[in-house]
Amino acid sequence: MVTPGVVAAHLRVGSAPSAVVLNAIRVGAPAFREQITGMTGLSAATVNRQITALVESGLVDERPDLLDSRGVGRPKIPLTLDRDRYCVAGLHIGARRTALVIADIGGRLLYSHAVRTQEGRDEDGAAAVERLCRGLAELAGRFSGRQVLWAGAAVGGVVDPASGTVTHPILHWSQVPLGEILCRHLPVPVSVAEHVQAMAAAELLLDGQIAPAGAGLFFYARETVGMALILDDEIYQPVHGPGSIAGLPVAPGVLAESPIAPLQSVIGTAARKAAAARLGVPDDAGVLADERARVLGEAVALMRDVINPDAIIVAGEAFGAHPRGLAPVQAAFDAASSLDWPLEIVPTKFGLHVPDSAPVAVALAALYGDPLAVIRDC
Repeated sequence: MVTPGVVAAHLRVGSAPSAVVLNAIRVGAPAFREQITGMTGLSAATVNRQITALVESGLVDERPDLLDSRGVGRPKIPLTLDRDRYCVAGLHIGARRTALVIADIGGRLLYSHAVRTQEGRDEDGAAAVERLCRGLAELAGRFSGRQVLWAGAAVGGVVDPASGTVTHPILHWSQVPLGEILCRHLPVPVSVAEHVQAMAAAELLLDGQIAPAGAGLFFYARETVGMALILDDEIYQPVHGPGSIAGLPVAPGVLAESPIAPLQSVIGTAARKAAAARLGVPDDAGVLADERARVLGEAVALMRDVINPDAIIVAGEAFGAHPRGLAPVQAAFDAASSLDWPLEIVPTKFGLHVPDSAPVAVALAALYGDPLAVIRDC
């Protein structure tokens, strides 16, 4: 039974019949029953049973107003998600900025608001989380016409998904009970996930695919770096938490004074400013942008050679800041990879909004996994 409290997020595409049908309606709306049967491979009887239950639960709408009256024969009623009855709430906690978001059950952002993660050096982790969660609850209160089904949080550092506690070295947080505090302010089920895994989950769950397949590598770089694996229809979540690529050795060129440096130490703002001062050039000088693109391309190529994924998705300001976009990153990647088949690096479909989409994916994961159970027990 789903009750208010911390629930470990399982970031995967649901396989239960109700989940498969809900996803088909979400992706194909407005969709007809025959279409859904073809999209899912389920029997017509199973599809009809699931649709009836989803309509009764308030997740799906029958939309006779969308009928084309010019058709011949008995009209077939289109189906869409009911985007007005429910919503989810979320926090993406970054090192500097936290996004407070509300989204509908299709993952569409209804509202997003950015605040400082910490207000001054005197605010400790628990106090910061109390303030952030209180702000999210106040924001959710503005949507009183909708029922909040779930709350999700995406945060860097080390996350215990079962308890929702967070240790964040950059913020100097140690075992901060984020999940417990969030549940106290929003008395609904709460899930907390590591933020790069959560961003990868947005690509998987909110992208509009029916049957994702293959292995994908999701690579994030801004002030911090991280990587997640998408394996067919699931984000790989190791028992002891995700590994780290922050210390991946790279050749930084002009971005550092040493010939080899940890990846995370050379891609952020501080490294760029320090390099600009050493070289006597502006922060946005082309040489700095070129070097960062090269470093990122070579780092992604190294991980590609180890994992050999079918697809690579990148996100974060460090990838998008070069005046020529991903082209220099791709060129460095192509030159550095030792595998002999070409692979195109593609940007996240969420652009600059991928951090906002991350907690939405965490909050919707349970609904997309077993929608009828979530509604029954909420």
